[in-house]
Amino acid sequence: MTQCEMVLAHLKEFGEITDLDAYREYAIRRLSAVIYNLRRDGYEIETKDTIAKNRYGKSVKFATYILKN
Repeated sequence: MTQCEMVLAHLKEFGEITDLDAYREYAIRRLSAVIYNLRRDGYEIETKDTIAKNRYGKSVKFATYILKN
């Protein structure tokens, strides 16, 4: 399976993916590049800014990619 196929399958199953998900599950280090290719291929993927606390209690912002139906 290609990286695009893995990410697309994940999006179809779970609806969204983050960089951490992509790295942990598929060893993908440049998720934004994969998302770019999927968008180029016609998939509608929304980017949502997500804010969470890191292990030190600091707020961090990261992208969550959501497959639109």
